[in-house]
Amino acid sequence: MSIANRRYTYIHDCKLPSKAINTHHIIVRKSRRIVCLLGFVLLTNTSFLFLFKDISITILLWSSFFINAILVKLMFLMPVVKESVIVMPAFGVQLETHYMSGRIDRLFVPIGKILKPVLLECITPVHCYWSLSLILHGETELMLVFRELRPPVKMLVPIWKALCSASDSKENWDTSTEDG
Repeated sequence: MSIANRRYTYIHDCKLPSKAINTHHIIVRKSRRIVCLLGFVLLTNTSFLFLFKDISITILLWSSFFINAILVKLMFLMPVVKESVIVMPAFGVQLETHYMSGRIDRLFVPIGKILKPVLLECITPVHCYWSLSLILHGETELMLVFRELRPPVKMLVPIWKALCSASDSKENWDTSTEDG
């Protein structure tokens, strides 16, 4: 199963023949940001050449180098490539964050520590978005499942259902059986 929108792609796959391990991936879709950035760098370099003809070439090259370095650093401010949730009902949940640099941060939460997964609507003065969190036994704060990305609710619901079934949450998430 996969769902895609303008910013993210959701992929769900089950590993092993018994489907004991559910893997859910939220992947950041590639944008045209890199092409725009390269065009901006080229425009900046040519404008430096035309505007500062009387400055020595050494100063011009160093200033161009620093501007390009700043632009490349700005491009990598959002280095997350994907975030994954691996649900192993017998053991627990592994949360993974994959970065553009190749680094992977992993966090394992034992299944006995999860009291309940919850979907929350977060409202700020500027944005409104959904987040998936875990209520953990012995913790005073919620644990965010997706710490870097903000996928839409239609991608969060299947992950929430898998977490509910794995943690044996008594939450009735099947709305088709509700009366009324």
